[in-house]
Amino acid sequence: MTYLILNALFSINFLLIYNSMEVFSKKEVVVNPPVHEQSNDDLERFATNKKIPLEIRDIALEALSYFPDLFETEIDFQFKKNINGSVMQAQPKIGSLLFSSKENRGYRIKISRYLALEDEAVPIETLPKEVLLGWIGHELGHIQDYLERSAFNLLQFGVKYYLSNTFLSEAEIAADSYAVAFGLGKHIIATKNFVLNHDKLPEDYKLKIRTLYMSPGEILSMVDAEDSEEDISDEN
Repeated sequence: MTYLILNALFSINFLLIYNSMEVFSKKEVVVNPPVHEQSNDDLERFATNKKIPLEIRDIALEALSYFPDLFETEIDFQFKKNINGSVMQAQPKIGSLLFSSKENRGYRIKISRYLALEDEAVPIETLPKEVLLGWIGHELGHIQDYLERSAFNLLQFGVKYYLSNTFLSEAEIAADSYAVAFGLGKHIIATKNFVLNHDKLPEDYKLKIRTLYMSPGEILSMVDAEDSEEDISDEN
């Protein structure tokens, strides 16, 4: 019965968004950015414990190459027809959340098979590379944030999300922050600009992005701050 109750809770996405900035602000992200002019054969090493549709395999592996902490983490990339008003969602797998340690927890990233525009639906893999890389990188930022959280902690924050949109916004900021810290800042900006400037994306989706997510300008400021810190480190 407990399992069924938890499964119902997670199925309506309680788990997806939570107050993550509280934890992010307490952690110093130590990043050794990988070198990224890599061949497809080089990227295959990032496929450990990953299930990825062929259509997005190369771009997903490239995104994974920015997150060394996820190298052995089990992640299934799954195409879906509809994800409740979202394009992508990252979440722990129910079974591993309940019965595995956080070190052995598995995750899934749901990805809309088609991006719904006002007059057509386009295959997700046809988006510009930098846009799709930023989008997937954002979802990997969520998983990076999930890694050290207990099952109880994830459920607790899920309930908080149900009570307030503030937690949704903080979770998205945390995911973007991780992605920027790991070197995907310019791609995150490309994704935001693509959404906000696309004349055929639904206005209600654009409003959601404007209201609950960091703006391209805010992310650019974060990228500049990261670059300044790197310059200071190099000088020392």
